[in-house]
Amino acid sequence: MSSTAQSNTDKPRLKTSAMIASIAAEGQRTKSAPFGNALVELAKDRPEVVGMTADLAKYTDLHIFAKAYPERFYQMGMAEQLLMGAAAGMAHEGAMPFVTTYAVFASRRAYDFIHQTIAEENLNVKFACALPGLTSGYGPSHQATEDLALIRAIPNMTVIDPCDALEIEQAVPAMAAHFGPVYMRLLRGNVPLVLDEYDYKFEIGKAKVLRGGNDVLVISSGLMTMRALEVANQLAGDKVDVAVLHVPTIKPLDTATILREASKTGRLVVVAENHTVIGGLGEAVAGALMRAGVTPPFRQIGLPDQFLDAGALPTLHDRYGISTNAIAATIKGWLG
Repeated sequence: MSSTAQSNTDKPRLKTSAMIASIAAEGQRTKSAPFGNALVELAKDRPEVVGMTADLAKYTDLHIFAKAYPERFYQMGMAEQLLMGAAAGMAHEGAMPFVTTYAVFASRRAYDFIHQTIAEENLNVKFACALPGLTSGYGPSHQATEDLALIRAIPNMTVIDPCDALEIEQAVPAMAAHFGPVYMRLLRGNVPLVLDEYDYKFEIGKAKVLRGGNDVLVISSGLMTMRALEVANQLAGDKVDVAVLHVPTIKPLDTATILREASKTGRLVVVAENHTVIGGLGEAVAGALMRAGVTPPFRQIGLPDQFLDAGALPTLHDRYGISTNAIAATIKGWLG
């Protein structure tokens, strides 16, 4: 047997569950169902809050709300367009619907209903959409790799991409306090805890510097901020000083903070996102820099403009360059 074949047999075989497994690394601190638990807490003092889903309560952590408030829970069946139309009607009558589904179904299957029945009338509907970007290994039917490009283009829409369990918990009451439609990318199940180590407080429309650095500035959102922090620690061993700017609100974008940080001389600016490189955070940041005449060396780390493979998430994250090791290697290559 060749050494390569031997090494392959030594690796643990990834099971089918790895296609939908938590993004948490082995041994990483996690918190279970932060969205569902935060929504239950919010609803204690907000009788107008209702939970609505299209046959996905268990898979978006909304089942926790359904158990606590069965009279305020609406299961609409496998009919996402009906779900959005019903949520619009509920909002018209003074309710505050928190609507859950998969991000692919909200951004693709029910797009026109969100656009016309909710956003155009600026209704107070909140979306929590699971499996954003490459957080499912079930292929293009379940991989919402272009949801930010679609949803951020809708007028009146606020778009949030939280990093971890703490941010999701903080985002839920912030969404309720903000009038109008809000789309949040949802990390579900056992969600990593990262930002509690940085004295972090979520605010809609605000980016936060989590770590300073003189060589590279990584601007990131969602789970990629977790990866950026891991990369910063890894590259520190190679004497590469990496700053991390977390941008949880894709729209409205915190242009002032982005321009301030990107204007600091001598740093490579890298935008890292769990989304296609077309139409997401990377192009939003690039547009802001160009319009302001700020021109640092600029690179993007994101998913390619193609339909992605099915498979185990660790394998896919390596293949498409968004794992910690892949990002670190890419940045080192750019630095030469």
